[in-house]
Order: sequence, then C-alpha cells, then structure tokens
Amino acid sequence: MKKSVVLLMLIFSSLGLSQNKKDSISNNDLKLAALPYYNYGKGLGITSPDSLFQLNIRFRMQNRVSYIQADGEDNRYEAQIRRLRLRFDGYVGNPNFLYVIQLSFAPGDVGVIEEGDNINIIRDAAVIYRPNKNWSFIFGQTKLPGNRQRVNSSGALQLTDRTINNARFNIDRDFGFQAYYIYEKKNQFSYNIKTAISTGEGRNWTKTSDDGVALTGKLELFPFGSFKNNGYYFEGDFAREKTPKLLLSGAFHQNNRAVRTQGQLGNELFAPKTIRSIFFDGLLKYNGWSFMTAYMQRHANNLVAYNPLDLSEFNYVYGGYGLDYQLSYVFPTNYELIGRFSTQNVDQQIQTLAPNSKQYSLGVTKYIWEHAFKLQTELTYNTLDYFSSNNKNNWYLRLQIEMGI
Repeated sequence: MKKSVVLLMLIFSSLGLSQNKKDSISNNDLKLAALPYYNYGKGLGITSPDSLFQLNIRFRMQNRVSYIQADGEDNRYEAQIRRLRLRFDGYVGNPNFLYVIQLSFAPGDVGVIEEGDNINIIRDAAVIYRPNKNWSFIFGQTKLPGNRQRVNSSGALQLTDRTINNARFNIDRDFGFQAYYIYEKKNQFSYNIKTAISTGEGRNWTKTSDDGVALTGKLELFPFGSFKNNGYYFEGDFAREKTPKLLLSGAFHQNNRAVRTQGQLGNELFAPKTIRSIFFDGLLKYNGWSFMTAYMQRHANNLVAYNPLDLSEFNYVYGGYGLDYQLSYVFPTNYELIGRFSTQNVDQQIQTLAPNSKQYSLGVTKYIWEHAFKLQTELTYNTLDYFSSNNKNNWYLRLQIEMGI
C-alpha cells in the first residue's frame, strides 16, 4: 500500500513538473517574441520584432603620435586622438526609409570652440528614401558627391590623412537635397549619376543666411563593371580583384554667393563670392595593386574680398589646382606598401599670399581586420615655395592605430 501511494505521488509530481515546464517554455516564447533581433555584421544591429525599426551602431577611433620637423620651428611631437566617431543608421517604418547619423568627438573634428559658434559635433544627419535598388533621395546634412578621396570615409584611407589638395579644394559636407541614380553591374559597363542642391555654407552653419545655393553634379563610369565589396569606397585592394576594375569620374560644383574661404569650409569672407570647383578621379585595382589619381580645381572671378569698413583688411578664396598620384600593393600577408605624390598650385590672384606646395608620402599599413582594425606608419615630406623665392621644407613621421566596428 505504501509503495502504491509513493508511486502515485511520483506520477502526479512528474505531471506537475511537466506542465510547469511547458508553461515555462510557452512564457519564454512569448517573452522572446517581444525582444529585438540582434545581428553582428557591420557594427551591432538591432531589429524590432515587427521589423518596423532597425538600428545599427558603429564606432571608430584613430589614435596617433607624430614627430614633426618644420623649417623655422622647434622640432616637436604630437600625440592625439585624431578621430573619434559614433555612427547610427537603419530604417524606420519601412526598409525604404533609411536614416544615418554620425557624431564626432575628437578635438580635431570639433575644432576650436568660439563664442557664438556652433559646436561641430554633428557630421551627418540625413533621411534617405530608397524606392528601389537604383534610386536614392537624401535630405539633410551629409557629404556632397565630390572628389573620390573625400567621399571615402577617413577610416578607409591607406595613409593617415588625405592629400594636401583634398584639404584645400574639397567641397566637404553640406545641408540640402541629393538624388542618386545607381546602375552597377558586376562585369558589365556601369555608371552612377549623383546630384545635389545645398546651402553652400557647410555643416552646422547658422551664422548667416543668403539667397545663394550650391549645385553639384557627378558622373561615375565603371568600364569593366563594379568593384568587389564596393571597393571604390575604400583605398587599397585587399579584396584582391581577380580582373582589372576601373573607375573614371568627374564632378562640377558651383557655390553661389559663398560666404567662406573654402566654400563649405574656412573663415567667413568679407564679401560673398561665387565659387566653381572641378574634380576628375581615376581608380584602378587588380590583384592587390591599386592606383589612384585625382585633379581638383577651385576658381572665382575675384578671389580677394576686402573689409568694407577698412580696405586695408582682406581675406580670400583659396583658389588654384592640384594633382594627386597614389600607388600601392597589398601582400598576401595583409601588409601594404603605399607611395603618394601631390602637387598644388595656387591661383595667380593669390600667389603673393599663399605658397605652391608638393608632398611626398611613403607608408606601410598592416591590416588586422581590413580597414576596421589596422596599424599605419607614414613618412611625409612637404615643400612650400613662396612668391618671394623663399622655400620651406617640412617632414613628419607618424604611427597611427585605427579600430572600429
């Protein structure tokens, strides 16, 4: 009798445990269904259970130390966080409606904070409507479709900085509308058309307003088809293209009644100027080899602007043109050798105010995890040729570590 009672108790107990286990599984299923979905592709991705919202989070930082020798100055070293960025992107409501937000925090990104100026934390803040694989419509603040190296992320560079010509002549970020038509095929002739209408004053500008706008148009040609893994958006050929891939592009930009010395960058001019910029780029990649070349030009009818209250005081649009050449090879060990040469000539109107310059760079990069984690070393030599026949020679040696997701 006792054995029967014990057996019955064990049976009922096991039934109860089984029921509790089923209830627990059922409750967990309900809880899990209400949780977001995580993925770990490019950054950390979070998608809502109903797929109506997606957020992708990324960061990257560049830490560097440089030893600098400049004519007329004491030798010195600089150690700094060159870039520290936080990026969010995804969609809301429908995968056709995307957004991108990028914030910057390093001193070199934010710049000197002056009274009355905005803090330059916001780099990108744009809404994108992509109705199909060919069309994209953008509203907000982001990069204009300018020269190739500027459109590339600073995290996708082979050397530690862009060229001297990009620093002087690029058209940078701006607020406005952009429309892209993308027609890219793997092994067929392809092309992209990109246009923009923007304010012309650059990112986070609220000092002044005027009736001038900036107009930008760009054409990209791919004679042998598109690059592997969007390879024209990063420098170097660590994707090791199996067949030659070529990009040829040209862009024109007119900034009507620009109020800054470099269009979207620089100090405020004493009088607005209409500035025109031209860009041509070439990029060839094959089996670890990469060659890039670029031409940039900025011009205005009258570059110099005088202070109407004091004609002895003036500033000027930085006009002129420049050429860049860059050659590299990625070894199978993911070490890369890079050489670059740039030449820059200022416009005749400002020859007495700014020097012509040349830049020679040699670099070695070790890709640990493609461009997301790399070790870069660079030796760069600059020459400055002034109208007065004075010359200056400067050089620096730099070590930089880039890490991001």
